[in-house]
Amino acid sequence: MNTSSPRAATRAFDTAQFRQALSQFATGVTVITTRLADGTFRGLTASSFNSVSLDPPLVLWSLGNVANSLPIFSGNSHYVINVLGADQAHLAQRFSRRSENPFGDIEYELSRTGQPILKGVSAWFECHNRSRYPEGDHVIFVGEVEECAVHPQASLIFHGGQFGSTQTR
Repeated sequence: MNTSSPRAATRAFDTAQFRQALSQFATGVTVITTRLADGTFRGLTASSFNSVSLDPPLVLWSLGNVANSLPIFSGNSHYVINVLGADQAHLAQRFSRRSENPFGDIEYELSRTGQPILKGVSAWFECHNRSRYPEGDHVIFVGEVEECAVHPQASLIFHGGQFGSTQTR
C-alpha cells in the first residue's frame, strides 16, 4: 500500500480558516472515562470519535499532545466512550474543563473492568486500549470494543462551535 503522496508546496489557508471549515462538520459528542490506579476517575469531552472496523470491533478517538490526561489514557488498559444524549450538553461542558471532581454529583455505574459509564447516555463502548498513533498535534487512540450498549434517543451534536441535537420537531 502506498502511504506517501505528493504534498502542496504551500497552504492556501491559515489555522483560523481551517478551524472554521472543520466546524462545519457536525459531530457527535462523547465523554471518555477511565479509572486511575488510586481508584479515582478521569473523564474528558471528545468529538473526535469514529468507527474503524466491525470485525474486530474497533473505534477511534484523538487527544491533544499537550492534554494533561494523555499519560493516563495512554497508560490505562481500558476506557469507556460515552455517547451523549441531546439533553446532556451540561456533561460535555463539565468534562471539557479541569475540575477537582467532575464525577462528584453525576450518576454513573461501573463497567465489568471498573470504568465509569455515565447514566442516560445514548450508547457506550468499553474498550481495550489497543493502539495509539501520534499524528500532528494529537494522538489517535484505537480501542477494541469489548462490551457496548445502546439506549436509542436523540443525540447531542456539535456544529459551528455550538451544541445542538439530532432531535427533529
